[in-house]
Amino acid sequence: MKNRQLLPLAAALALAGCFQAFAGEIKVIANNGVKADTISFRELERIFLEENSSLSDGTHVEPVIEKDGPVHEAFLQRYLGRTDDDLQTYYRALVFTGRGSMPRELGTDAEVVAYVSKTRGAIGYVDAEASTESVKTLTVVRASNDAQRRLLTRVEPEYPETLKRLSIGGIVRLRVTISAKGKVEEVELLGGNPILGESAVLAVKQWVYTASHSRTTTEVSIPFDSHR
Repeated sequence: MKNRQLLPLAAALALAGCFQAFAGEIKVIANNGVKADTISFRELERIFLEENSSLSDGTHVEPVIEKDGPVHEAFLQRYLGRTDDDLQTYYRALVFTGRGSMPRELGTDAEVVAYVSKTRGAIGYVDAEASTESVKTLTVVRASNDAQRRLLTRVEPEYPETLKRLSIGGIVRLRVTISAKGKVEEVELLGGNPILGESAVLAVKQWVYTASHSRTTTEVSIPFDSHR
């Protein structure tokens, strides 16, 4: 009987490990001096393309990129829609015309975390499983329209103790439907560990956003960091 009871947990952990191995997720990190807890897709794009040098709350930020590798490629594809060659050409054009400068380039996740930790306003990206105890992880959101709904009340998801103990983490992606009054009406799991996703859904259903003229849909990425 005892072995039978352990089977569902074993299956869940195996599934969790599978999702962890193939998620290929990344997380956006910032210096602890950055006040914001969230950043929109558009805001992130504008910061790394040096179209903006500050967040919506006025905080000055400095983008940091990795030189190459799967994390770098995943970030470019998801948030900038460019290849590394395209990005390097873009940065060189900024430098040539005097409209910008080459951002700091670092070789590893550990170097990015160390630099962001000690540099005021720094913002970068690392693998979802990288240790980021010394920096802040930002939740990335994408609205269905240009007017981003500001988050008023945020409830953090509970990290299942078994998964945290086994260092099973990652990024959970959700599609959130918000009523005109700001209440979360529906949450759909788009990707990530299904067990962590269940916890994230329960938390996000309690979030409250600013009111708007109509219902909107937003994509949210929530990190579960087993090292924190």
